[in-house]
Amino acid sequence: MAFWYDGNKNYPENKREKDGIEYYIRGTVQVEDKVYERYAVHTHFINRGEDLVELVRRYVLPLSEEGDILAIGEKVVSMCQDNTVEKKNVKIGFLARTLSRFAKQNSDAGIGMGEPYKLQLAINMKGAPLVLWAAFAGGVCKLFGKRGVFYEIVGQDVAGIDGFYMHSAFETYHDLAVLNPKDPDGACRILREKTGLSCMIIDANDISVEILGRSDDLDFVSGERLGDLVRDNPAGQDDELTPFILVRDLAGREPQPYVPMRPREEKG
Repeated sequence: MAFWYDGNKNYPENKREKDGIEYYIRGTVQVEDKVYERYAVHTHFINRGEDLVELVRRYVLPLSEEGDILAIGEKVVSMCQDNTVEKKNVKIGFLARTLSRFAKQNSDAGIGMGEPYKLQLAINMKGAPLVLWAAFAGGVCKLFGKRGVFYEIVGQDVAGIDGFYMHSAFETYHDLAVLNPKDPDGACRILREKTGLSCMIIDANDISVEILGRSDDLDFVSGERLGDLVRDNPAGQDDELTPFILVRDLAGREPQPYVPMRPREEKG
């Protein structure tokens, strides 16, 4: 069963503070034979060009313990890399304007290809023939109950476009699209070298999670197991400002008190 919720996951009852750093308990998850607790680290709004290593040193290291795994939202990595596109630099063409009318929006997965600017950016990245074929194939497959074919064809770099969303709580994202991080494995390797933290870069929403990159010491862990650590999207996707999730093996310790999410509804 998928789990939907309303608004921000930062319940005040789950707020903690250590050395001036705010974080929120996000509950436990059992993966195979181990129980992990997750901590959503609260930051300022991270702008383009900020130093990711310094952000981790500032916000995460004071809270971390040996053996922790740091899950980083892909958007903050791309913002630090300034791997972004401004709306003023995207000129909507006939194809994007037409196809966007047929795209189904899903607010639980974020803004989709029903946004003409986002669709036009996909066309700019992949070319009109591929996008047109993906739209056609995706439409046909939906008739037979198979979804997600459009993104299977155009690729993860298009699926990872985030932004141009007028309903975002952050005005920056009204006119800015954030692309997938450049060299996510390399970014994780640098973070591991500079901070000592095991880390992974994830693209997560309330429907799915994708592991985009990981530090070398996590190569032996399956992507499925890493994904299971954050499958419920503990960072949230409202205005939480919690791009860093510390995942800790409790190793028999008791978890901290936690007020669970209040469901809006459950869907199959």
